[in-house]
Amino acid sequence: MVAAWSVAVSILPGILLGWLLARWNSPTRGVLQGAVMLPLVMPPVVTGYLLLWLLGRSGPLGQAWEAVSGGRIAYTTGACVIAAAVVGFPLMVEGIRIAVLGVDPKLEMVSRSLGRGRLSTFLRVTLPLALPGVIGGAVLSFARALGEFGATIVLAGNVEGETRTIPIAVYTLMNTTDGEAGVLRLVAVSVAMSLAALLAAGWLARRQRRRAGR
Repeated sequence: MVAAWSVAVSILPGILLGWLLARWNSPTRGVLQGAVMLPLVMPPVVTGYLLLWLLGRSGPLGQAWEAVSGGRIAYTTGACVIAAAVVGFPLMVEGIRIAVLGVDPKLEMVSRSLGRGRLSTFLRVTLPLALPGVIGGAVLSFARALGEFGATIVLAGNVEGETRTIPIAVYTLMNTTDGEAGVLRLVAVSVAMSLAALLAAGWLARRQRRRAGR
């Protein structure tokens, strides 16, 4: 569930940033792209520490959230979702960026010449043509989130029933004397979920390509 929620909360910003990085011609585009890709190249534990620095009770965003809601972010299920979303976000954005680059800008220009605005052109022309790449980026993000360990254990901890994700549960069981059977069950669940996501994404992408080819 954490991996699915991480994709759900990051898909709209991912689409926006993917489109922006593909279509925005500016000297600062490289800086933005580098910032987006940073969690992909940093050690996950370092990413988790930076998130904890920002979102912990003594962090600026954590204090602001506690003042508004009365609750905390770190060491909650929400922290698991945030950590998974952050580490998977670069893969999603890059997949979407490449997909948008594959859309012929002339088609967008024709749409604009017919009186459609930027938003309408994006929703009716760019997004449908780039949808297979959007799906692919979402699946890559899901897969990365499914295997996330380092950032999650730093930001969310290892609280049974709340923040213990599958990778953390596997790690915990591996450090017990009778945990092998549990590890094998969790491995089987992870493999099944990954295969299901890949098959579903492939089917959706093929279906979208057939519809676009009509």
